[in-house]
Amino acid sequence: MNLVKFNHPGFTSFFDHLERNHSGFHNHNRGNVPSVNIIENDNNFVIEFAVPGVKKDEFNINLDNQTLTVSREVKEEKEEKKDNYTRKEFVYGNFSRSFTLPKNIEFEKIGAEYNEGILELLLPKKEEEAKLTRDIKIS
Repeated sequence: MNLVKFNHPGFTSFFDHLERNHSGFHNHNRGNVPSVNIIENDNNFVIEFAVPGVKKDEFNINLDNQTLTVSREVKEEKEEKKDNYTRKEFVYGNFSRSFTLPKNIEFEKIGAEYNEGILELLLPKKEEEAKLTRDIKIS
């Protein structure tokens, strides 16, 4: 995934970190790792995961300090026995992706929605703090 760099304080390092760490994720299992879009607007960052066919209760979303991890672990075993054969199938749908978030996120307001195969995480930005610099005139 190619990311466009912006000269935005705090966010540039977020993009740099994403590029250095294989587009922002760490694969614990290189199986079916979903594709991810990262979108920035004036008020939020949005992370979209393409995960069609997954039930929303199969996701685990965890925030530990500034590390956001989205994972899924599913193990399904099927066994079929007939007269002259036995067939076993194992299905694993595991993945884990972790993102180091910039400090300008309102961590307590992070939200998630799942709709039509897209898991969307909304990461609201903090309002910029008032600058404490000004010119003082001498009277």
